[in-house]
Parts: sequence; C-alpha cells; structure tokens
Amino acid sequence: QVQLVESGGGLVQAGGSLRLSCAASGRTFDSYIVGWFRQAPGKGREFVAQINWRSSSTYYADSVKDRFTISRDNTKNTVYLQVNNLKPEDSAVYYCAAKTLVANRFDHWGQGTQVTVSS
Repeated sequence: QVQLVESGGGLVQAGGSLRLSCAASGRTFDSYIVGWFRQAPGKGREFVAQINWRSSSTYYADSVKDRFTISRDNTKNTVYLQVNNLKPEDSAVYYCAAKTLVANRFDHWGQGTQVTVSS
C-alpha cells in the first residue's frame, strides 16, 4: 500500500512560485503513475499533471503546461510540482495521487496541501 504525503503549499503573491512535494512511503513509485490534482472551493477536482515513474513521460493540463513542471527524484521516492507565475485562479488544495501502470483510475491519494495566490 502506498501512502502519500504532500508538502510545500503556502501563501504567495501573483507571479510567485512554489515547489510542491509528494513523498511516498510503503513502497516505491517504480510501477506507478503519479499525478497532481487540485480542487478550489465550490469546484470539482481538476487534473493538473502526471508523470510515469518508469519512463519519465509527463502530461499536463492545458491551463498549466507552460507554467508548471512535474518531476521525480528516485533517491527520495518523491514527486515534485514546480509551480511558476502563479495566478489567483491557481488557488486550491493540491493533491498528489498514484495509480499502477495498468489501473484505470488514481486510487491512492494524499491529504492535500493548500496553495493560496493573492492578487
């Protein structure tokens, strides 16, 4: 069983940057796809980005692809989301999630980390 713990959220001004971290315990990410999602108040959960741990291939939502970068650190079993040029509409709880390479949906979730962007 994979346990996920996010960190790195906070309050920043528009145009600022943060690096969100997702650390795994229980097992390695070796055969997983790890994703980031976000949920703003009153809105549904939105896909942000994902990375295939084995191949390092990445995929982004159109709304963030020029500003956010997902990456991984094998030695720390951690996935990062570098978020740059933040906008107030990026304010949300950001969740890390994982699924195996053959799974149809993300079925391991962290508790989330709050990102608030002031204008």
